[in-house]
Amino acid sequence: MIRRLFALLAAALALAGCDAFSSEPTYRGVSIMGLNYTPFNLSEFTIRDKYGNRASGGGDLPPGAGAGRLSCCYKLKGTDFTVEWEVYDADEAIKDLYAPIKKIHKTTEVKFPPTKVKGRAGEDVLAVHFYPDDHIEFEIRNDMSGTRIDYTEVDYWLQTKYGKAANPDDADMSVAFRRTARIASQGWLKYHLTDSNDLEQYVYYSQLVNPKFDEHPIVQRIVKETKGMPGAFGAAMQSLPDVVVREMKSNRFERDAARGQHD
Repeated sequence: MIRRLFALLAAALALAGCDAFSSEPTYRGVSIMGLNYTPFNLSEFTIRDKYGNRASGGGDLPPGAGAGRLSCCYKLKGTDFTVEWEVYDADEAIKDLYAPIKKIHKTTEVKFPPTKVKGRAGEDVLAVHFYPDDHIEFEIRNDMSGTRIDYTEVDYWLQTKYGKAANPDDADMSVAFRRTARIASQGWLKYHLTDSNDLEQYVYYSQLVNPKFDEHPIVQRIVKETKGMPGAFGAAMQSLPDVVVREMKSNRFERDAARGQHD
């Protein structure tokens, strides 16, 4: 009986391999979901750990896309990972549909602290967040929703509210969307804006008022006062007096600067 127990234990340890004796976290049977916040199309990506395991995802994700698109099932181990990924500029690609797509290859190192997983194989999702500055964040979740930056919502608001003014060259909807995503990504790069209301105002002022609107001293003050407060930047920008907006459109920043010093 004892021999049989030892044999079963040995077999279990053999199946488990080195993981049974390792203090490193091991993620078995995880699904992979990439979420693209860059202004480019995410062609594909591969995650590698220090133990030879790998996982992949992607599949031509436009800016803001990825929620709900999974690849399954993978094993990853440890806290240090390397992500190799490819993006391309869709606006450049459509200039010549017969030419090879010029892809940009990137490599990013990711540190991911030990995280508990609770689901069965395929139920735990490793969300891979690709940001405009090329840094990547991992997140374990049990659902397929929850994009952190919703370019689609921002573009829908802009096109619905401002119509022709938002798309003066009558560009294809996909082209107009990428224009919005490109501007919104700058809002994240400059001020880490992720809230849709904040990004809506950033895109509106950048595209329809003045590309340099955030150089205005009043806006700089708003940025400083609302830092780290999702939605506050958008609310403050919506409340700007019409006279200030007109001054922005006419580049009358010097007068505003002088006025701001007396506030």
